[in-house]
Amino acid sequence: MHRFNSKKQTSSTMDTHQKALDVNLDPRRYGTFAEIGAGQEVVRWFFRVGGGAGTIAKSMSAYDMKVSDAIYGRASRYVCRERLQAMLDYEHRLNLDRLRDVRGDTTAFFAFADTVSARNFQGTNECHGWMGIKFQAHPRDDDSQIIIHVRMLDEEAALQQEALGIVGVNLVHGAFALHHEPELLVDSLLDGLSTSRIEIDMIEFSGIAFRHVDNRLMSLKLVELGLSGAAMFASSGEVLQPSEFFYRKPILVERGSFRPVCNVNLDMLRGAHEKFSQLPSVAGKEVAQVMEITMNNLKAEGEIDLRDFLARADVMAACGMPVLISDYFRYFRLAAYLSRYTRESIAITMGAGSLLELFDEQYYTSLEGGILESFGRLFKNDLKIYCYPLLDPATGELVTCDNLEVKPELSKLYHYLLDRGEINAVENYDPECLKIFSREVLRMIKNGDPEWETMVPEPVAEVIKSKNYFDYQPA
Repeated sequence: MHRFNSKKQTSSTMDTHQKALDVNLDPRRYGTFAEIGAGQEVVRWFFRVGGGAGTIAKSMSAYDMKVSDAIYGRASRYVCRERLQAMLDYEHRLNLDRLRDVRGDTTAFFAFADTVSARNFQGTNECHGWMGIKFQAHPRDDDSQIIIHVRMLDEEAALQQEALGIVGVNLVHGAFALHHEPELLVDSLLDGLSTSRIEIDMIEFSGIAFRHVDNRLMSLKLVELGLSGAAMFASSGEVLQPSEFFYRKPILVERGSFRPVCNVNLDMLRGAHEKFSQLPSVAGKEVAQVMEITMNNLKAEGEIDLRDFLARADVMAACGMPVLISDYFRYFRLAAYLSRYTRESIAITMGAGSLLELFDEQYYTSLEGGILESFGRLFKNDLKIYCYPLLDPATGELVTCDNLEVKPELSKLYHYLLDRGEINAVENYDPECLKIFSREVLRMIKNGDPEWETMVPEPVAEVIKSKNYFDYQPA
């Protein structure tokens, strides 16, 4: 591992004090700290450890909204990505304009910023914040940038502020010491903390130092390391922050393996969306639709195969779909996660086979209330399930939510949910799609059977063939 400032400790063995001092003792680093909300918790470390005069050009807060607007321009919300970016751009540009001619040959300038909402006196607000650093990896270098979104989980404001300060020092040190090893940088962000105190649900690398970084892989890394229970990115590959993507929208999720995305996957989503949109609580509103992959699915064959993950991400992108990577194997945990971000209706669409698995009690043995507790948590916010029919290839029978056979002891529970409208049939399906099974399509791709191309959307076929995904071999 690269060692920063000739010290013997690696980043993972250095505490917060040592990291802050390490930055202060590097004569190349010089910049600004601008922090809104939760105090000057990050820059406090650099002042406290000594040597800060060689690192800190300026430290400031702009707590008053009008003052902040006057400096950085107006933003839609006080704590948002837009505000953070304005802070980074303004402060970094100011340093370059003022100091580049004087000391630009020997100094790599930076600007660190955060805008945070820590726990208020009443304890009623969402405790989260945006944090980032814009920097030169080397003197006279083009700019690079890292942005993260954090959720603070401590119950007390003082503890939240403390945790925020530690994460900020980790980010600053990581940007300087580990920019050439972004996976290690991500791993270092919670040094000195635990996931019970801070969650990082979004990270984005950009600029010259990170020109080879795929932010989709970094999103995957957040979930894999447990820094977040879920992460998102758009079809363009742009990292998404869930609270902004889902903000005040009804949500429709389709979970799957998507190896690859087949016509049946899109038909399932279309059919569920048509039914969901007819609900009085949803009608006329924009529905946030997303395809979800669980870590459990990605690790089904052992360790995560990054090429396989990117193949799935690319075929979903070809369909214009945003991707949610989650560590929520149990559906009630996914429901709780989504309800954190919206008060609107939430729906999950699944095939009849998956619905049958939902009633398998082996998945709930760790819960005191078993399957009843699971369903109580799943449906407590009036969540809807839309069940897509299954054509049994052996018998030719069409299995729907109306004739699904669960265990006799669970039959009354099942029909109760069915009668209440918690479970709904997708009746507006394309019969041709019922014959498509992703496992069979995957087998056909590997065996060179060209018939697979008729079973997937045309853009998906083009991506698979152009990048030789899923063991495709051109004829």
